[in-house]
Amino acid sequence: MGATGAAEPLQSVLWVKQQRCAVSLEPARALLRWWRSPGPGAGAPGADACCVPVSEIIAVEETDVHGKHQGSGKWQKMEKPYAFTVHCVKRARRHRWKWAQVTFWCPEEQLCHLWLQTLREMLEKLTSRPKHLLVFINPFGGKGQGKRIYERKVAPLFTLASITTDIIVTEHANQAKETLYEINIDKYDGIVSVGGDGMFSEVLHGLIGRTQRSAGVDQNHPRAVLVPSSLRIGIIPAGSTDCVCYSTVGTSDAETSALHIVVGDSLAMDVSSVHHNSTLLRYSVSLLGYGFYGDIIKDSEKKRWLGLARYDFSGLKTFLSHHCYEGTVSFLPAQHTVGSPRDRKPCRAGCFVCRQSKQQLEEEQKKALYGLEAAEDVEEWQVVCGKFLAINATNMSCACRRSPRGLSPAAHLGDGSSDLILIRKCSRFNFLRFLIRHTNQQDQFDFTFVEVYRVKKFQFTSKHMEDEDSDLKEGGKKRFGHICSSHPSCCCTVSNSSWNCDGEVLHSPAIEVRVHCQLVRLFARGIEENPKPDSHS
Repeated sequence: MGATGAAEPLQSVLWVKQQRCAVSLEPARALLRWWRSPGPGAGAPGADACCVPVSEIIAVEETDVHGKHQGSGKWQKMEKPYAFTVHCVKRARRHRWKWAQVTFWCPEEQLCHLWLQTLREMLEKLTSRPKHLLVFINPFGGKGQGKRIYERKVAPLFTLASITTDIIVTEHANQAKETLYEINIDKYDGIVSVGGDGMFSEVLHGLIGRTQRSAGVDQNHPRAVLVPSSLRIGIIPAGSTDCVCYSTVGTSDAETSALHIVVGDSLAMDVSSVHHNSTLLRYSVSLLGYGFYGDIIKDSEKKRWLGLARYDFSGLKTFLSHHCYEGTVSFLPAQHTVGSPRDRKPCRAGCFVCRQSKQQLEEEQKKALYGLEAAEDVEEWQVVCGKFLAINATNMSCACRRSPRGLSPAAHLGDGSSDLILIRKCSRFNFLRFLIRHTNQQDQFDFTFVEVYRVKKFQFTSKHMEDEDSDLKEGGKKRFGHICSSHPSCCCTVSNSSWNCDGEVLHSPAIEVRVHCQLVRLFARGIEENPKPDSHS
């Protein structure tokens, strides 16, 4: 056995699953390791050595040896065995995390207590872990399993990690948002949303709105500098799509998300504000879609009685309708970002692009503070006019089970930009080809009718709105046709779509959108790069 001080390595010969193992705890590396050691002494770790970072240990408990069955053989050598169990994270396939337990058997009670004390002292130093959480459960979202999922998969982990909770089961829409405006949230270490993307959006709006009100910031001002909240949001997926959870964790698995909350992970994420006539309409973190996706969500709202099948029905109906919409998109390119929408470099845990882009954006803001011109006054806005089947703006990949790579595979969570995707008028067959590419590995932007830009701000005005403005200005002059940039003289159908804002309908066709870099933080760490499944055998 090595030195007993908490700051120095601790090493002992213990038993794991009836095998003699050398076990070491290295405070400097915050790592617990063990490996088989059949011979005398500890020996050197081999290829079968197991390890667990202390940051991924959930809890350490003294094991009730009297309640365990003690087999024959090696156990007979210990007259009074003592044991402690380490509850930890185990990585499984497809970015899933599992709750694992490893029991270590000690020949002496003093040695057992030494290990317990040392591990618990190290866990106490992990200050990023939440102690008290406010939990909102939507019992109606998805398949109506939110309450059951929380009780079976989440609550036991929170109890194990000594996390106390205040639970609110919502009874009506916007209850979570209203509650966050009313109650004292300073006593909590975070807010947990149990439900789908709609439930998360409620919590998001409540937390951002409450934070701006406390800071005296007018959310209705399109150029207001929003204040980040100190509280993190945890997402327990229990909805139909769970896009935000899938794009930030890599899976929509409740146990995985609960473990990210328990270990205190933190991930900063961009939020877009959507304004119309100096009035805040909504915030968006995933998809802001006009045309195809706007028509789907608007039509599906009329068919809620179909359940989840309404999205497939409305999707097919919208595809067959093949409506296109004429308008003008103006945008400010995100010059501060170090990536591009087609560089095939997805956002991953510890993302360099997000970190570097935020630094460069802060440099731009410093120049504005010191009296230099603001970047958006120096840069030129770009303008695109035409007829569009769809206009999509994504702050993240928007990946989900049906589309594992998402609408924009290289979109980044915290780089202060949004990927603006313009799908111009094309044949149904070509549009179908474009949609199919969301389900495979091919480049979905490799079409002549698709354009993609990385932006930090954009505006959209439909042709119908432009014509109304023109009528007012011209004082009732009679006009004989609409002028279209791609067709010098043609009669264009005047119609408007709606905006799909993270699954909610926005009826205003004219909007102004601005990305706020890393405005909120989640209990997540981003999608890990090809993690190998753990073996705690």
